[in-house]
Amino acid sequence: MSKPKIVQIGSLGGSPGADNALREHFDVLPLWQAADRDQALRQAADVQVVVTSAVHGCTAEVIEMLPNLKLICNWGVGYDTIDIEAAAKRGVSVTNTPDVLNDCVADEAWGLMIAVARHIPQGDQFVRANRWENKDGTLALGTRVSGKRLGIVGLGRIGMAIAKRGIGFDMQIAYHNRNARTDVPYTYMQNLVDLAQWSDFLVVATVGGASTRKLVSRDVLKALGPKGYIINIARGPVIDETAMVELLMNGELGGAGLDVFENEPKVPDALKQLENVVLMPHVGSATTETRQAMFEVVMNNLQAYFSGKALLTPVATS
Repeated sequence: MSKPKIVQIGSLGGSPGADNALREHFDVLPLWQAADRDQALRQAADVQVVVTSAVHGCTAEVIEMLPNLKLICNWGVGYDTIDIEAAAKRGVSVTNTPDVLNDCVADEAWGLMIAVARHIPQGDQFVRANRWENKDGTLALGTRVSGKRLGIVGLGRIGMAIAKRGIGFDMQIAYHNRNARTDVPYTYMQNLVDLAQWSDFLVVATVGGASTRKLVSRDVLKALGPKGYIINIARGPVIDETAMVELLMNGELGGAGLDVFENEPKVPDALKQLENVVLMPHVGSATTETRQAMFEVVMNNLQAYFSGKALLTPVATS
């Protein structure tokens, strides 16, 4: 029996063995390896399924070049790099991998928060350079995290996991959403500037895409102020990156812990020079356990589709 054909936009190298596992179960066209992508897509006109990731996405052009496309299966929770409008126009379903990465992304947010507030990268280098042993200066005092005010931009699945950890740190918690939630005990603030002004730590956990581009504006960052910290594990373009860099350099913003950036993998050189910033290369879900779980969701959606069953994690495309 022949294997079902799929187009794979890019390698799922972040999930060990994922590419090989896909090839075991499907007849895979690895589009990223094609010398001529357009020609490869024309030859795949009968393919019904695309597998991609938040990094590689799926453009309107790819969707239009696959006339029999029925499903885009995304390895990742964010789907802002997939042209949802084009998919909806063609009646193409989209799936993602929600829930399974909530805890690891929330852990990373907290890691960034504590690292930047307590100068953990600098402390590590201080010890490695033998400065502690040689009594060569002292490490600057950090900022306490416990008991502070935690603001969360986007109280979805990941935002809720971040808030849950905040309770363990005896923090006051408030949030900004498109709409207030009725199922949480946290304070809702409709105005994001007000939330930033109230917060000691402001964690960005909202969706990406056009609707949230530069949601965390210069005014929001200025309201957070010289003692406030911005943490971003969502998408880079949610923050006005130019304004953030300027305010950090001028001392008008206390610090930042960043896993995502506006033009990844390019990171502004100024951020690399600042000691009040901790940088990570978009690895919020990058643990062995979570990446395996994400891949299992992808495989389960593929198997459901080719078996004629309901998709497990469909994304609303309309």
